[in-house]
Amino acid sequence: MAFALPDGLAPEVYPLAWLVGSWRGEGVIAYPGIDEAAFVQDVTFDHDGGPYLRYTSTIRLVAPQVPETVPDDWTGVAAAQIDELEIWSTETGYWRVPPETPDDLPEGRTPLEVMLVDPAGRLTLYLGAVGNGRVDLVSDLVARTATSVEVTASNRLYGLVEGQLMWVWELAAFGQPLQSYASANLTRLDT
Repeated sequence: MAFALPDGLAPEVYPLAWLVGSWRGEGVIAYPGIDEAAFVQDVTFDHDGGPYLRYTSTIRLVAPQVPETVPDDWTGVAAAQIDELEIWSTETGYWRVPPETPDDLPEGRTPLEVMLVDPAGRLTLYLGAVGNGRVDLVSDLVARTATSVEVTASNRLYGLVEGQLMWVWELAAFGQPLQSYASANLTRLDT
């Protein structure tokens, strides 16, 4: 099946076109001071024709006392069942391709700016690159409200592997050095 650009997508974000759509899958959170927990994540990349993608993510914890109720494939689970799970985090933001390409960016890679906010009082600005089905992001700025947990750095890696969107999120928080925080394997819901 040939890939087709989404209708109305701005040319500036063609390098991100493979992300457009809704994704759902399973992952795990594990970090010092936070018990390891399985989760289900819903991610949507969409657009309104502007030179950016809109991004939303919701992570819901899977109750550890009922693992036998966790299906092998979350893509077929009714939204009502997932909505009953405890929300761990949500994020919203924008992904943009800046007009200037740095001279030191490798061939086949395009610069990327990502701005994400969460209701816990944090805004993170990531800089990175996209290309060949891979996104690498490094935090350039982490701003927070006075009541938010202090996060000093964050990295993210997204990759399209055999049609699955796989990602890893590293954090430096709670006085800990930068290390793995969460990862997931997501399946496209819309084709």
